[in-house]
Amino acid sequence: MKKISLLVLFISLWGCKQEYTYENKIKKDVSFLADDSLEGRETGTKGEQAAAAYIVERFTELGLQPKGTEGFYQAFSFKPKTDPHSEVNYTVNPEDSTITGTNVLGYIDNQAENTIIIGAHYDHLGYGSDGSLHRGEKAIHNGADDNASGVAVMLDLAAKLMKANTSNNYLFMAFSGEEMGLLGSNYFTKNATLDLNKANYMINMDMVGRLKQDSTLAVYGVGTSPRWKQTLSATNPGFKLIENESGVGPSDHTSFYLQDMPVLHFFTGQHDDYHRPGDDSDKLNYEGMDAISNYIFDIITELDDDGKLAFRKTKNESEETPRFKVGLGVVPDYLFDGEGMRVDGISEDKPAQKAGLQKGDIVVKLGDSSVVDMMSYMRALSVFKAGDSTQVVVKRNGEDIQANINF
Repeated sequence: MKKISLLVLFISLWGCKQEYTYENKIKKDVSFLADDSLEGRETGTKGEQAAAAYIVERFTELGLQPKGTEGFYQAFSFKPKTDPHSEVNYTVNPEDSTITGTNVLGYIDNQAENTIIIGAHYDHLGYGSDGSLHRGEKAIHNGADDNASGVAVMLDLAAKLMKANTSNNYLFMAFSGEEMGLLGSNYFTKNATLDLNKANYMINMDMVGRLKQDSTLAVYGVGTSPRWKQTLSATNPGFKLIENESGVGPSDHTSFYLQDMPVLHFFTGQHDDYHRPGDDSDKLNYEGMDAISNYIFDIITELDDDGKLAFRKTKNESEETPRFKVGLGVVPDYLFDGEGMRVDGISEDKPAQKAGLQKGDIVVKLGDSSVVDMMSYMRALSVFKAGDSTQVVVKRNGEDIQANINF
């Protein structure tokens, strides 16, 4: 009897050790994905493939089921804008000169009617492709904020949802090809590995690693379902929310909105390291990322028993966005909710820098046009062409400063 009891006790204790326990690995995940060894994770390179393998390892560790076309993977091919035989170490198909990107898909099957899709892109710019703002010697663009941060929060949510909120299934997706034009998410929506009619809603995280001291958090897509605004408000632990109605924007949630799906996209704002080699893991706000993950989890929890969310089309701001022949050479502060367009960064050797504009300046007039928000700034800019000159008025420390701009 004593031996049997000890055996039963051992089996019982062994079983307890196998019980799932949540562990926050946000910093660890970012550190791996944004390491120099991955060489910037450009789509179609060995660095992208190493990042994909790591995400598969994490999905497996968490107990997610594979939901790709080949296990956890879903490959897609495309022709790059640049020469595929260039110095970038692409995996090139010799027959048609295409390169291959890879989405990574993991699934929690709660035997529910509908599935929530949670995603983030894991690719970045390698040594600096077309989207780089770096001017200088070739350098690795590690993309810690863009978008190792989003992937790390996605993985954290997968860990949180393993044993919670079981009224929906969950599809976790790490997209590639986002920097080249939402290629991976677009491919998935046209070659989905589950019935998109049974998709409840989609949550996307892109650049969520630089939460500022004032806790400003941008949330896009709040008009895509009647439930979003109420839920965001009811679960908000203290973020200063900047809400945008449109389901269309420069990240992967757009691909799902275009399939008539409610979407939310989370973003902590631009910064001087955006699309530059300085976007490294030591500059991220990990406590802020943890808070954002908890907030998204609470949103999902609030809606857990509500069934499938109603979808609503939104006004597509991108269709009304003016086209430009020139640029001012600034990075706008997309989280600024005051009057005007606040400058969050100045590009070297561009009109704004030459005119003496500074980070933090608020553009209130450009030429003959008043600037009250981002759209009015873009309209004002769209009337100029190369060689034109005009005046700009900015607010700096409460004073109006006038400067001459030469495009």
